[in-house]
Amino acid sequence: SIYFPKKVPEKKNNIRVIGGDVQPKYPVYVVSKNRAVDASWHTSHRLSQMGIYHYIVVEPDQVEKYKQAFNNKYVTILEMDMSYKDNYDTFSDLGNINSTGPGAARNFCWEHSKNNGFAWHWVLDDNVAGFYRYYRGRKIEAKTAEVFTTVERFTERYDNIAIASFNYCNFCHEQDGRPAYVLNTRIYSMLFIRNDIPWRWRGRYNEDTDLSLNVLKDGWCTVQVNAYLGDKVATQTI
Repeated sequence: SIYFPKKVPEKKNNIRVIGGDVQPKYPVYVVSKNRAVDASWHTSHRLSQMGIYHYIVVEPDQVEKYKQAFNNKYVTILEMDMSYKDNYDTFSDLGNINSTGPGAARNFCWEHSKNNGFAWHWVLDDNVAGFYRYYRGRKIEAKTAEVFTTVERFTERYDNIAIASFNYCNFCHEQDGRPAYVLNTRIYSMLFIRNDIPWRWRGRYNEDTDLSLNVLKDGWCTVQVNAYLGDKVATQTI
């Protein structure tokens, strides 16, 4: 096999996508639990490097820990209303005796956004180690809010999109030929959600799949963006 154009190791190591001081139009939420550490793999750490103002949503008993760990101007620690957890549908006959997963916190973000007058919101897992521009078969690290604002501008051109998202870095290999986006597939981990759709998060596992299937069944479109990627750390490795 061959690569064309020729693949040159380390060619892009010192290249970054930077620039622009425009903030995302819609609020950015990171749901987190038991990860009160400003580490390189934490989504909030990367968002702060990109100059993006955002919320970290945590349960009441962890608020102070997170305030100490994420003490910079880009972060607002938001205390979750625990009634969202008490009333969360886990699809379990046993009720909520086990973890609800992140769905309850995501529903809280959804309503917080609506109550503040927004038509859309971003909700991200807390283990996205970086964002990349996927350009001509190269993944180039992006440290600019344009990663988010570009997706917002594209999505708002249409009235039938319910959810958009960045694809995972691991699913787009260098030198692969990929379109800029893919329509009507599952949307995971880094979601841009329209607030007026009737569905909400539910289920303890694979709740992303459930939400994606529900909006598609209702006739809405989903958009998975390949032009920008998220470096999502593998589940249960942190």
